[in-house]
Amino acid sequence: MVELKTDASIDAMYETGQVVAQALTAVRKAADVGVSLLELDEAAREVLDAAGATSPFLGYRPTFAPTPFPAVICASVNDAIVHGIPTGYRLRDGDLVSIDCGAQRGGWAGDSAISFVVGRARPADVHLIETAERALAAGIEAAVVGNRMGDIAHAIGTVCRGAGYGIMEDYGGHGIGRRMHEDPPVPNEGRPGRGMPLRHGMVLAIEPMLIAGGGDAYRTDPDGWTLRTTDGSRAAHTEHTVAITEAGPRVLTARD
Repeated sequence: MVELKTDASIDAMYETGQVVAQALTAVRKAADVGVSLLELDEAAREVLDAAGATSPFLGYRPTFAPTPFPAVICASVNDAIVHGIPTGYRLRDGDLVSIDCGAQRGGWAGDSAISFVVGRARPADVHLIETAERALAAGIEAAVVGNRMGDIAHAIGTVCRGAGYGIMEDYGGHGIGRRMHEDPPVPNEGRPGRGMPLRHGMVLAIEPMLIAGGGDAYRTDPDGWTLRTTDGSRAAHTEHTVAITEAGPRVLTARD
């Protein structure tokens, strides 16, 4: 069941979303050659703690997971697409890093992700990340009252496929509110004019995940969490929590 949020609830979700935005900003600032993924996780933890927020990632264990997630961020590097577990791996010059972070505060959740390159960036990686950001922007632009879920999916897929990138077929965005994952699912590819009508008060986590090699296949690491491209190509992941309102889409996790 899809819960429609009141305007006051959306305001409260914005406050939580800003904690997520601050955590991602802190992680991006801390990321440098030689810094470990665990140190990036600690940077996010400090922001959550200071804001009186908790992490919906930490201890999360869906049915597919062999163990609870042990961190407050997902840190996916190079050919890892999503759900990477922070480890002692130290960032190298040219690494493409995707960071996903969530927060829970005041009974509401927020969720957002960024991708960036540490050190000197390869042009192909810059294009991949820019395309992921354009796909996210296109999805958000389509998130308006009167459209349907397929319009969001079509907007994202058109940007990704048009640039020659692959899309994970069975992963996408989701509703979000009192819990991090709620109905409805938000696919990254679909047909316009199809699917659930978009209504004022729906809040969605819209999150394109792009595979540079053009294929859609992925594999799961032995840790049971990290999803990695099968062809070894790089990946990018972007995400915002977005409220659908009569005045247009409101990005609750917008960063300065």
